[in-house]
Amino acid sequence: MKMKTIFVGIMSVCFLTGCTADDEYTQGQWIRRSDFDGVARCGASSFTIDDKGYLCCGYRGSNRDLLKDCWAYDISGNYWTQCADLPDEASGRHKAAAFALNGKGYVTTGSIKDEPYYLADTWEYDPATDTWLQKDDFAGGMRYGALGFTVGGYAYVGTGYNDNYLKDFYRFDPNAASGSQWQIVNGFEGGKRVYGLAFVIDDVAYIGFGENNDTYVEDFYSFDGTTWTRLRDIANTNDDEDYDDDYAIARSSAVAFVIDGLGYVATGDRNGVTSDYWVYDPEEDLWHGDSDDDYTPLTSVHYGTGGSSRSLAVGFSTGSRGFVLTGSSGTSYFDDVYELLPYELEDD
Repeated sequence: MKMKTIFVGIMSVCFLTGCTADDEYTQGQWIRRSDFDGVARCGASSFTIDDKGYLCCGYRGSNRDLLKDCWAYDISGNYWTQCADLPDEASGRHKAAAFALNGKGYVTTGSIKDEPYYLADTWEYDPATDTWLQKDDFAGGMRYGALGFTVGGYAYVGTGYNDNYLKDFYRFDPNAASGSQWQIVNGFEGGKRVYGLAFVIDDVAYIGFGENNDTYVEDFYSFDGTTWTRLRDIANTNDDEDYDDDYAIARSSAVAFVIDGLGYVATGDRNGVTSDYWVYDPEEDLWHGDSDDDYTPLTSVHYGTGGSSRSLAVGFSTGSRGFVLTGSSGTSYFDDVYELLPYELEDD
């Protein structure tokens, strides 16, 4: 969905409908899918394996009950199936990191109610057997609000919070011998952060967002498994350029997914919960989004009842389809599921 593609789409619609030069169109529509079958929650963890998205853990209710259940969403069939809970030895948790690797899903770190408040244990989910297996504890130590991604046949987890903001990264190899599955990865020069995010395009991870000491982090990096590269900031920080004049991208507790080689960042906390989304083109190292008046926020839904602004939601991505689900507005917890149709044009 590069801007060239958007232009062609608009021209096609005008040709078919006979629209005039005064007609205006908004890019993208959100469609409501089958509601999550579990209880409403936020701070859950998610990963995608083949054509299924998995949601695990999180918290719910005014007393923030911590959960350890796991659910699978059949993306093609649009239905949910309950999977095995995390085992008895594993604590219910929220704000854990998660990723998929070699056909299995992983949940690591997170937060619990009681001391020591943070976790470092790592659990592997095998969808073929619907079972969990404990792997090595995360080598960076206990934390929550870390981010995880998979590049080059390995998984990476880093940043987060454990009474201090963190910026370290570790590589995970589940096939390594016990005691050596996590190895430190050096070279990241970016800022410390909690509630950051990452998405992967063509086996390159793009890392950023989050907050540090009540300030939204504005730096943005790519990582190919070997080299960290600093990209353009996600805020208006360059006085010599005007491409970022309307950037309002920096935020924490957001959702990321990939559709057709473009990165999408949606919802999150930006001086209050948000519903907008932004699109990243790695070829241009540029963002397009709500400030362009081209993109429809989640609250402007034309199928179903309409979504709500939220943070601490989760996302699923197959590479060609992207979803946002669950989360919290601060006073309410959600169990709704929305898919973004990025090429659909809405007549304003």
